Amino acid sequence: MKTFLKLLSSLFLVSLSFGQTVLPPDDAVRQLLVDRIDRDHRGVGIVVGLIDAKGRRIISYGRPAKGDKRALDGDTVFEIGSITKVFTSLVLMDMAQKGEIALDDPVSKFLPSTAKVPEYNGKKITLADLSTQSSGLPRMPSNFAPKDPLNPYADYTVERMYDFLGHYELTREIGSKYEYSNLGVGLLGHALSLKAGTGYEAMVKARVLAPLKMTDTAVTLNTGMQARIATGHNDQLNPTPLWDLPTFAGAGALRSTANDMLTFLAANLGYTESSLAKAIAAEISIRKPTGNPALEIAYAWHILKKGDRSLIWHNGGTGGFRTFIGFDPQTKVGMVLLSNVSTPEGVDDIGRHIWDASIPLAQFDTKERKVVPVETPVLESYVGKYQLAPGFVLTVGRDGARMFAQATGQGPFEIFPESDTEFFAKVTNLQITFGKDELVLHQGGQDTRAKRMEAAKDRKEVVLDPKTLDGYAGRYQLAPNFILTVTNEGGHLMAQATGQSKAEIFAESKTDFFLKVVDAQFTFQLGADGKATGVVLHQNGADVPGKRVE
Repeated sequence: MKTFLKLLSSLFLVSLSFGQTVLPPDDAVRQLLVDRIDRDHRGVGIVVGLIDAKGRRIISYGRPAKGDKRALDGDTVFEIGSITKVFTSLVLMDMAQKGEIALDDPVSKFLPSTAKVPEYNGKKITLADLSTQSSGLPRMPSNFAPKDPLNPYADYTVERMYDFLGHYELTREIGSKYEYSNLGVGLLGHALSLKAGTGYEAMVKARVLAPLKMTDTAVTLNTGMQARIATGHNDQLNPTPLWDLPTFAGAGALRSTANDMLTFLAANLGYTESSLAKAIAAEISIRKPTGNPALEIAYAWHILKKGDRSLIWHNGGTGGFRTFIGFDPQTKVGMVLLSNVSTPEGVDDIGRHIWDASIPLAQFDTKERKVVPVETPVLESYVGKYQLAPGFVLTVGRDGARMFAQATGQGPFEIFPESDTEFFAKVTNLQITFGKDELVLHQGGQDTRAKRMEAAKDRKEVVLDPKTLDGYAGRYQLAPNFILTVTNEGGHLMAQATGQSKAEIFAESKTDFFLKVVDAQFTFQLGADGKATGVVLHQNGADVPGKRVE
């Protein structure tokens, strides 16, 4: 759901008109934070840093933890998550500028000879491929099975990463397609560290943080930072632990403050002189397509295009934090937003709205909606796939009288009828109007029309002995913080993914099952005793394996 909302927001940006060129006043920004925390209940504390030709500003609202009476300020420490990737790529640019490496060097050049990196048609994955998110490596390795879901990266070792790389087969030409990969940038940070002969943190400090005089950014918290770090909260606003990323440090391990991030923005905007000026310029020197006409990728940075303007940005998210940083090289303004709650919406929309007021904020449905009964033939007539944009499909399915929708690469969510043609979601402010072989998606003040695509494959259900189904019941780890729970409920096998609704899965064979609510299938891997040891989720052309964890 988190990515679903973000993708939809990105799709809508292409149609928006030219907007503001100056940053809004403090009171207007503060009201955005008040609304997000007090009205929408999607935050505990948020700090915003703004920079332009007039100087720097800090605006904050909320608390560093629920019940904590201390105020937030520009020195409060937050996990910045994937914004770390920008620092990793800046190290890459610095090394390239100094002739220590070449951007087209294969990453395997810097790894031990025993480490094998997948190739495609004889082509090797380069450092640039990893930085521009086009290596062909998946978002996460399939052997990622954390012991502690609340600190999922802590026990993932370099040896396990090498083992995955040695067995993984690329599915397409390297560099041919954008696909965001934590694994890819984690590998990049690891390889650069080996080249530097130091750990990741020491490398970033020496090459970026020290030259820019960023004294409050680190992986390891010193005593002062420990005293000032905000408490992270999950999307239910409950406290949750910090994350440790020893192997994937380059993908998301840094912690920082709004003041330090403004120092970083000042260097990127040219307000301060720096020995890294050439490397900073090189980091946004390339622009590659992502498949979304409003979005491009540079080295780590993403580029939002709007008219003749561009916002250079990245966001970050951990179990308890959501962050956003962006700058406009034309108007020379920048913003950083740090939140100590990890919600699906994050703070991306506020950051983009600060940059351009015509970009809508995330909307939360406050209208009282009543669910009405709809006849089964009418519900069945809406089942199918609807193309919202190239490569972005909304699949609508039915499970009895319940209707579900699922966007490409995301989990299903239930939609509820308020008339024969009007449906709404409860998990977010989203409505759908169905017509003949089409639908209109209403979200964020935008209406997106989509035509129905091909019909789903006709699958034949077989009946298995209820006792056999007991062997499939269990919990399967598909990704960090994403568990598939399977239960046998009176001879009906039910599946429920983290944060999603429960739905029945139906057998096609002893190992193959399918969902009726969305176009997704499961293949269970059985041990000699008939008990499942793992499962593979087949959906949207991808096969996602998961090991049984209990």
